[in-house]
Amino acid sequence: MIGYSLNNNDMKYTSKNDILLDASRVLMEEARAIQACAERLQQHTETRQGYEHAVELIFKSLEAGGKVVVTGVGKSGKIGEKIVATMLSTGTSATFLHPVEALHGDLGVIQVNDVVLALSFSGNTEELMALLPSIKHRQVPIIGLGGNEKSKLAKECQAWLDGHVDREAGTVPAPTSSTTLALALGDALALSLAKLRSFSTDGFALNHPGGSLGRRLLLKVSDTMITTSVAGSVSPQASLDLVIMEMTRHPKASGVVVIDNDDEDMTMIPTPPCSTTSEDDSTDGQVVGVITHGDIHRILKSSDKDGIFNIRAADIMTRNPITCQSNTLALDALQLMTNKSLREKSLPLLPVLTKSGRWQGVVTLKDLQEFF
Repeated sequence: MIGYSLNNNDMKYTSKNDILLDASRVLMEEARAIQACAERLQQHTETRQGYEHAVELIFKSLEAGGKVVVTGVGKSGKIGEKIVATMLSTGTSATFLHPVEALHGDLGVIQVNDVVLALSFSGNTEELMALLPSIKHRQVPIIGLGGNEKSKLAKECQAWLDGHVDREAGTVPAPTSSTTLALALGDALALSLAKLRSFSTDGFALNHPGGSLGRRLLLKVSDTMITTSVAGSVSPQASLDLVIMEMTRHPKASGVVVIDNDDEDMTMIPTPPCSTTSEDDSTDGQVVGVITHGDIHRILKSSDKDGIFNIRAADIMTRNPITCQSNTLALDALQLMTNKSLREKSLPLLPVLTKSGRWQGVVTLKDLQEFF
């Protein structure tokens, strides 16, 4: 049982369930603040015009080679830093400027084509107000984001982003709903600009090369595949013992690829369209099948001892296997291998082909799962 009070007069928790209910109320209050703002954007002319004008000012600045300088103090400053991070990752040039540091030399970061986004819920923050005359002297437009449309900041800025909330969430008067709404408005602003400037997922990936997002959007099969020099292959007429030996020699490949070098018997295997890819390290002949460890186990269980010596690769291979190309996204290859709507079990490997259909190597499920 938990029994402590807030400020000795406030709500007292008597059980863990009370804590969970209180947490739910906080989340719901913050969600309502965002929903109310969204409704104002759709229904209130001044709120809508303020947002539209803010986007126009930033777009004009970026097109002229400028950037967004975000500024704020305390919790507003922390939210401002996050807004800068979101803008940078979505293609908008931005930087954070602390008002106090600005008054002591850092004001030089603001250049002629820039635009300033100033955050203050009250709209009357002293440090921020002290900075405004210097910004206006540079003839740089100011966008305000706050909760008081009658504040000094609202009167001094060229565009006002309506971040009003009726109350903060919870029983302690800490910035909660107001900062959550400011963060959400910053996200909306960044994404509006990204779409307006045709910022693509490729651009987003280029800004995230080191993380999982970058890997999902940039990593190609060529970056993860096992080349023909270290991947096993056999002909359709290879005996079972040769198939097993080839698998043992190349354990990383999770199986062997069956290559038919008889031009008269070759059946063209359709491959997905692709852009130009290197033909280096590729092997002549057509991929006609794959053999995995599971195929070997099944045939050994179902065959009599004498019949084993007559088994050939063509008897146990999976014919016309699903393939990919070296420039296929690794994530797309993984989805091909694990698509439950196409097959009951995941594919342990995919042969990798050049644009002309020549075998270049294999990509394995194990390797892709380690990346993602």
